[in-house]
Amino acid sequence: MLEFACCCLCRHFGAAPAAEFRRWSAVAQALIKGCSKIPTHQKKMVHLCQLLIRIVKGRNLDCYFEDDQRISPLESALSFWTLLEREELKLEKLHEDIRRLIQIQIVAVYMENGYFKEAAEVLERLFTDSESDKSLRMKLATIIKSKDPYVPLLQSFSYDLLTSKIKSYIELFRKQNETNFLIQAATKQVESKGLGATALQNKTMNVSENDENSLETKQRFVFSIMLLKDVLGHMQNCCLNVDSSLVWMSINCLLGLNSLQNRQQHGDTLACGRRRQKWTYKEDLELKSGVREFGVGNWAKILVHGDFNNRTSVMLKDRWRTL
Repeated sequence: MLEFACCCLCRHFGAAPAAEFRRWSAVAQALIKGCSKIPTHQKKMVHLCQLLIRIVKGRNLDCYFEDDQRISPLESALSFWTLLEREELKLEKLHEDIRRLIQIQIVAVYMENGYFKEAAEVLERLFTDSESDKSLRMKLATIIKSKDPYVPLLQSFSYDLLTSKIKSYIELFRKQNETNFLIQAATKQVESKGLGATALQNKTMNVSENDENSLETKQRFVFSIMLLKDVLGHMQNCCLNVDSSLVWMSINCLLGLNSLQNRQQHGDTLACGRRRQKWTYKEDLELKSGVREFGVGNWAKILVHGDFNNRTSVMLKDRWRTL
């Protein structure tokens, strides 16, 4: 369940509507607090959840995650980013970029709100005497003295850039972990029901070994069905203040991948067998409505929830570009 909540947080980070991210934040926080001890293999996932929750609240200085109310959401996020870095086998340039951006934005947020004294205090906490990056510390100290939150350095290393870099990290994290933990979780669920690991294999036995996308889709489908009852039951038992319809929506999005695959295959077959089908005015309206609801680029979701005539996600993408 924790893996599922983390997956949902990653999917909704920086996307609209923000309400879905807030609701899954509540679920993730409740699950984390409910664990007396976090298993080693889940620590990185927990740290990522905590990081994303704090980044989203980063500009709200009235929001506190620590007992010490001097610690802003971004400063708290930095501590979890440090924990994530320790879990990495090799630190890449992306890790350095995110650390630097968080540090700069911690100072920038205070300055944007006119809290120059607090900005100077947090600078002392961020960079100790043993800190190697003295150049950045000196630059930030000079900026704080100028009391100008619109200097080029703060504008270049903006909050939007920080969010963009975090999204890049999420994509890497998902590629490395998401498929694995979904498969592992599905297998555990099957075994816990006394069905044995062969049940999961039977669901995917007709998939070509080289067709990784199809395999992952079917595994998500199996996992979603088995997880639905457990997620809703846990929410009810814990009295979580989360709309259960959100869980159903998220499960349906995963289930939709299975129907989407069939619709895409059917659409591709039709496209090969006859002339190109002209887009109707109604389909254009459906496409525009889908983009407003799910955002540009989420063609799979738009296709599943919209009323289209034998279209594929690629067709939606091409049509949007034309419009």
